[in-house]
Amino acid sequence: MTYDVKDIKLADEGALKIEWAEDHMPVLMSIREEFAKEVPLKGVRVGFALHVTKETAALVRTLRAGGAKVAITGCNPLSTQDDVAAALAKEGVDVYAWRAETREEYYANIKKVLEHKPQITVDDGADLIFMIHKEKPELIKDIKGGCEETTTGIIRLNAMEKDKALKYPVMAVNDADTKHLFDNRYGTGQSTLDGILRATSVLFAGKNFVVAGYGHCGRGVASDARGMGANVIIAEVNPVRALEAVMDGFRVMPMDSAAEIGDIFVTVTGDIDIIRGKHVEKMKNGAVIANSGHFNVEINISELEGVSKGKKKIRENVEKYALKNGKSVYLLAEGRLVNLAAAEGHPSEVMDMSFANQALAVKYLNENKLAPGVYKIPKEVDERIARLKLATMGLKIDELSQRQKEYISSWDEGT
Repeated sequence: MTYDVKDIKLADEGALKIEWAEDHMPVLMSIREEFAKEVPLKGVRVGFALHVTKETAALVRTLRAGGAKVAITGCNPLSTQDDVAAALAKEGVDVYAWRAETREEYYANIKKVLEHKPQITVDDGADLIFMIHKEKPELIKDIKGGCEETTTGIIRLNAMEKDKALKYPVMAVNDADTKHLFDNRYGTGQSTLDGILRATSVLFAGKNFVVAGYGHCGRGVASDARGMGANVIIAEVNPVRALEAVMDGFRVMPMDSAAEIGDIFVTVTGDIDIIRGKHVEKMKNGAVIANSGHFNVEINISELEGVSKGKKKIRENVEKYALKNGKSVYLLAEGRLVNLAAAEGHPSEVMDMSFANQALAVKYLNENKLAPGVYKIPKEVDERIARLKLATMGLKIDELSQRQKEYISSWDEGT
């Protein structure tokens, strides 16, 4: 067992956080009980590049209960919870992660995970998969498959598949209904606002709140911001999503226009250069800028620096940029994931379903030989997780009668 964490003495504090998460993740706990009995992952080496949070620790423990050997690093330099990393290290997990890693340390830690020669990879953003393909292709022959957690990662993997560059199968955990319809929407919505509030204590009510992107994550941010009394504006490039935002009661306009009237800005698109220097120059004095997309590329930091004459850290996770035009703006969490860098990420109850998908996807990959490509989570797995979640909430639903099943599967009955 090896590890490299901020302070191993934080382990007891981290263990308590993990206990809290597990108390609120009943679906994953039921899968852990199953794994402990069946040991479906005996001896399988699993490499993680995930946010090292209390919820991720619950997933790590679940895979280990199933017999897996786990090595883990973070997938963002600011998202690691140091006490949780210490707790995992104390339990015997090979963990290489700490908050505020440099870019060089971040990639060095990914390489440390790869030294354990994983047979299954678990990714958030596809950096682990990308580095294997780019720098460690000799590992591919022993890899059974991988799992990807995010929209950003799936975009990268689809591009790799299209270019025939993806050399092993990857389960698109992000695309499971019990993941993106809940984690992306309700998790990102609540945790993004949580991060902004922890960083700034700013009042949302009455503010013009600009959300760039109206995918599942953007819908969640917009809905929660409206619930806090904000006047929400959507910036979109997809005409269908823009139309949906209008029908949902939001104002829609280009970022060039929104920049002039917004008070708070959140990017959540998965693409680059969403807020540029030209937008920042138009912003009100005191505008707050945050990102909730996976990589710190949605806000063009170099262009922000270019239109500024100086900056200073004014609060934890808040930098005040003095612009050359005499105004100031506030950038949160260095433009990285504000919900994880300035808060604790998604609520455990939401991650319960996401990480149940991860656990069952790892099991599926271990038991099935697949050709290289991006694969959907099997429908039966998705529905099983939904039924388990409903049961833990004390809820029951109707079931189709045999007559109803026959009706919707036939074509010969009409009016």
